[in-house]
Amino acid sequence: MANFDYKLLSALTEVIELQSFELAANKLFISQSAISQRIKSLEEYIGQPVLIRSQPIVLTTAGEQLVSHFKKVEQLENELAPVLSPDKPLQPMKVSLAVNADSIATWFIQAVTPVLQSHLVELNLMIEHEERTLDKLRTGEAIGAVSVIEKPLKGYRSFRLGKMEYCLVANKTFKNKYFKDGVNRESLKMAPAISYDHKDDMHVRFIAKRFDLGASEYFCHRVRSSEAFVELAKQGVAYSLLPKLQIANELANGELVNLSPENELIETLYWHSWVLVKGINKKISQQIVKVGQEILAS
Repeated sequence: MANFDYKLLSALTEVIELQSFELAANKLFISQSAISQRIKSLEEYIGQPVLIRSQPIVLTTAGEQLVSHFKKVEQLENELAPVLSPDKPLQPMKVSLAVNADSIATWFIQAVTPVLQSHLVELNLMIEHEERTLDKLRTGEAIGAVSVIEKPLKGYRSFRLGKMEYCLVANKTFKNKYFKDGVNRESLKMAPAISYDHKDDMHVRFIAKRFDLGASEYFCHRVRSSEAFVELAKQGVAYSLLPKLQIANELANGELVNLSPENELIETLYWHSWVLVKGINKKISQQIVKVGQEILAS
């Protein structure tokens, strides 16, 4: 097979990122029929489909590999350009990272801030569940990810960051109303909980494992914000499974109470990055590992 035509790979990448043939065509300053033809040409070239024309548009396995390859080539080009043309004005280095919401709410911003302050970086943080962040590496959407999975994808490596400790919390009024006789299957059936969204199975798995209670046997508010979890718990409208690191002050001053100290959850976090990472991306990766290990040390 000869070298890839990167115009075709660019077209595929824009279609999947923008979820629209029309928007991808506009961004590349070509017609919609031209973008469709590029995708068709790519499929003919490799002899198999690269995406499924559904809603949402999804990549096939071959499409994922092609987009991932294209993203890596883009990354290498972005890192090389300033070296070859040091006298030209630098363009922001685009960096996409996949991170779970709890890390964003606790330690991650502190980790990347020094690099953002000293380098021209356009950061794209992709918020995803800690069990699914590696999917963003697999598709090439991100070049680094925080995950609870230790084993790296092919071409990547992982670094142990440390442990994130979780506990069930609520304010005292909520505890007295719903858990006066303790946290158990019956009391949990009546108490409103909070989950990130319908895919948030950390809470579901925790309750199922510790209290033998299925997701359909109790109800949850769905809120896509870790900070909102804390506020809702403080306001006394729900209980929540939260990182101790995030609510250390609230636990210390009594705004929130640990509902079941004997039932806590510990998740080990890992940082995944491309084996060939270099330049600013390497600095970001090193900083994330350094600060993550310092804060999550156990």
